[in-house]
Amino acid sequence: MQLRHLRYFVKIVEAGSFSRAATTIHVAQPALSQQIAELEEQLGLSLLQRSARGVRPTAAGEVLYREASAILQQMERLPGIVRSSGGEPEGSVRLGMSSTLAAAMAGSFIEACKAELPKITLKFSAADSETIKARVEANGLDIGLVFEDELVPVFARRPLFRQRLYLVRRKPSSNKTSSVSFKQLAALNLILPSPPNVTRSVIDRAFALAGVTPNVVVEADMLSSMLSAVRTGIGDTILPKGDLSDVSGDDLAQPLLLEPPLYLTASIISSSDYPLTHGGEAVRTALARFVEGYLQKTPAPGSEWIGGSAAISADNTRISK
Repeated sequence: MQLRHLRYFVKIVEAGSFSRAATTIHVAQPALSQQIAELEEQLGLSLLQRSARGVRPTAAGEVLYREASAILQQMERLPGIVRSSGGEPEGSVRLGMSSTLAAAMAGSFIEACKAELPKITLKFSAADSETIKARVEANGLDIGLVFEDELVPVFARRPLFRQRLYLVRRKPSSNKTSSVSFKQLAALNLILPSPPNVTRSVIDRAFALAGVTPNVVVEADMLSSMLSAVRTGIGDTILPKGDLSDVSGDDLAQPLLLEPPLYLTASIISSSDYPLTHGGEAVRTALARFVEGYLQKTPAPGSEWIGGSAAISADNTRISK
C-alpha cells in the first residue's frame, strides 16, 4: 500500500465522485479508478459504493477514510515538527475558538500571537464549542479554546476560568433585580443553541431540575445569530457572557444572572492522541497567558480564574459552584 493510494482514496470520498476527484488532483479518471481497485484488492474489501449519484464509503471505507486522513495530516505536519523541534517556534498552528469567546478575544490574541511568535502562521476559525471539540478530536484543529461542562478524557486540557450564564434581552426590563429564576425563564420566549451544545445541555438539565419546561422559539448555534434574533424581539437568549460591549450591545438590556447559578468552564484543549508541535505548544502557552492578562485588564462579569497564578473574579466575592 502506497501513500498515493490513501491520498487518492481520501480525495474521492471528500469529492463524492471519481470525476470531481480526478479534476481536483489532476489525475486521469481511469488511472484513479485503477489505483482504488489496487487498494481494494490489497485489503480484500470493497471500500466504495458506486451509484448514479456518485460514490460513498462502505463501512470499511469509513474506517479507512478516518485513519488515512489522520495519517496524511500527520505527514503534512511532519516538516513543521522537525523544523520547530528546536530554536524559535515556527510552522503552522490551527486554532479554533468558541464564537462567544472569539467575539471578545480573537482579534487581540491574533495580534499578540503575531508579535510574540512571528514565525508561526496561525490558522484561525470560530464555531460553537462542540464543533471545535469535534475538529480537535478528528485532528482537524491543533488547539481549541472552548466552553465545557463534562470534561471528556479524549483531550489534553488546561482549564482557565469558570463563567456564569446570563439572560440576554433586547430591552431594559422594568424589573430592577439583577437575576432571574428558572420559573421566570419558563415564561419567556427563548432563543437557545440546538443540541448537541454544551450551553444547551447545562440549561436543559437546570430546567429539568426546576421542574419547568423552556419555551424555545428559535434554535441557533453562533453568538452572532442568537444576538441577531434577540434584536428582532423574537425572544431572549442565555449566554456565558455578562458583558456585551464587544458585540455592540448598546441596544440590549444589561444581562441578568441566572439563579440558581449555572457555570461553564473555559479550557484550552488539544488531542490526547496527537502531540502538539513545538509551535503548537508555544501557541497554547501564549493563549493561556493572553487569556489571564485579558481577564486582569478587562474582568468579565461572572468569571473566576482557575488556571493557576493569580485568581481573578469580576464580582466582589469569589464565585463558587
